[in-house]
Amino acid sequence: MNLKIAVLPGDGIGPEVILQAKKALYAIGEVYNHEFVFEEALMGAVAIDKTGNPLPEQTLNLCLNTDAVLLGAIGDPKYDNNPNAKVRPEQGLLKLRKELGLFANIRPIKPYKALIESSPLKREIIEGADFTIFRELTGGAYFGTKTLNEEGTHASDLCEYSEEEITRIAHLAFQSAQKRRKKLTMVDKANVLETSRLWRKVVQKVSENYPDVKLDFLFVDNAAMQLILNPKQFDVILTENLFGDILSDEASVITGSIGLLPSVSLGKKNALFEPIHGSYPQAKGKNIANPIASILAAALLLEHFGLTKEAHVIYKAVEKAIEYKVVTVDLKPDSKFGTNEVGEFVSNFIFSKDDLLYFNNDNVSIGQSTIV
Repeated sequence: MNLKIAVLPGDGIGPEVILQAKKALYAIGEVYNHEFVFEEALMGAVAIDKTGNPLPEQTLNLCLNTDAVLLGAIGDPKYDNNPNAKVRPEQGLLKLRKELGLFANIRPIKPYKALIESSPLKREIIEGADFTIFRELTGGAYFGTKTLNEEGTHASDLCEYSEEEITRIAHLAFQSAQKRRKKLTMVDKANVLETSRLWRKVVQKVSENYPDVKLDFLFVDNAAMQLILNPKQFDVILTENLFGDILSDEASVITGSIGLLPSVSLGKKNALFEPIHGSYPQAKGKNIANPIASILAAALLLEHFGLTKEAHVIYKAVEKAIEYKVVTVDLKPDSKFGTNEVGEFVSNFIFSKDDLLYFNNDNVSIGQSTIV
């Protein structure tokens, strides 16, 4: 298979972690005879600094004319800490989602057995948890009309949804539930918000097409609590943009690190793959950022194009890295391994996955590839 992939390294640790994802895809291409052509472009704070635009037209055109987009991370403190900034890195990401029609963000949550103790939650609570969050991505308060009076003392963000916007992601969520454990939980605030009441009405209507899937509802405040108290009760979670943004980050604590979680954003024609973490500017250039989420985003990309065998190899490589404690300091505070070493371990495993004799912690050292 030949794929052209737009690579948007972005800000902070984005370039470092995305490099490791590219290493994994390169190894897959070599071993399984696929050709992945990468073309990088500017987006985020780095794009603002160089062009004044968080999503330059050249970048958008590239993304519209490639098979997939691989994104690093977006954000910079100089914009986060300036409430008066007129142009922000996140504006580029929101525009990209809109222009590509990426209406569904999908985030799988499943802890690794070897990292159960890394989670702040008790083993008996999280062991066996395995669910997916479907977050609507192009509607709601993030995209609604925004106002601020001249005095700067009154602001508003309009939250709007249409039946069509809800229906299209609901179908995807139900179809996913059919392939899993056949349970879908709709999260809203229908006791207060009119948009949530529309969500309930539409989702109930869509559910009639999926009689084999059990549908239940939770208010978002209760859902946030249940994610911590009993995450094993969930199979597929479906929710709107703002709630999904918050809940999916909260759910990351189940795995022990936000640096482990990838996501895919889907539209009718386009797809974008990325880690869910931010740009973590404090770690920039220090070789300490966890690249696993970006590497797993590459695995999701392979799955999207039907390369399930190849994706499974990446999943296995990550499992082995965790098993042999070739991880970054967020997972093992005294780890001697960094971003690059984790990426090298994964790519080396892909090249020689059957040669496990070399895969032991005594033979692995910083800057040394144990398998070539």
